[in-house]
Amino acid sequence: MSRIGRRPISVPAGVTVAIDPGRVMVNGPLGELRQAVPGRMKIEREGDEIVVTRPTERGEDRALHGLTRTLIANMVEGVTSGFQKRLEIQGVGYRASLQGTRLELNVGYSHPVSVEPPAGITFEVPTPTVILVRGVDKQKVGQVAADIRRVRPPEPYKGKGIRYEGEYVRRKVGKRA
Repeated sequence: MSRIGRRPISVPAGVTVAIDPGRVMVNGPLGELRQAVPGRMKIEREGDEIVVTRPTERGEDRALHGLTRTLIANMVEGVTSGFQKRLEIQGVGYRASLQGTRLELNVGYSHPVSVEPPAGITFEVPTPTVILVRGVDKQKVGQVAADIRRVRPPEPYKGKGIRYEGEYVRRKVGKRA
C-alpha cells in the first residue's frame, strides 16, 4: 500500500461516514449521500480523517485512487456546505421565474419552458436574469445546470441565451452588406 501523495480527507463534526466494501455513505446536516467505490481501493477512517490508499502504482490504480478520494471529499463537502451553480440569462425579454418549486423560463420560444427540479435539487431566482441551482450532490447540480443551459445556449452573434456565470462567449462578426 502506497502512502506517497497521501492527502487525507478531513471529516468535520456532525458528519458520519459509513464505509462498507465497495460503498461509502456520508450523512451530514444537509442530507445523506451514497457512492459506489472501486473495491480495490482501501478506505480507512483514522480519527477525524478518511484515508484512501491504492494497492499498486499502476496507472489504472493511480487514476482510481484520485477519483475515489475526490468523490468522497465531494460527498463530505456536499453534506456540510452544499454546492451551487449560477446561471445568467441574457437577451431582451428573456427571464426566469419560480412557479412553486418549478422553474419557468421565457427565452424567446412561443411558449414558456418549464423545468422540474429532481430530488435533492432546489432552484432560486434572486433576479429575473439569474438562476441558482443548489444541492448536496455535485454531479447532479452540474447536470441540472447543464440541462437548463441546453434550453437556450448562448449564440455567438448577439450573445443571447443562458450561460454559466463568468462564461466567455466568443462573438462572431455578422453578415456585411
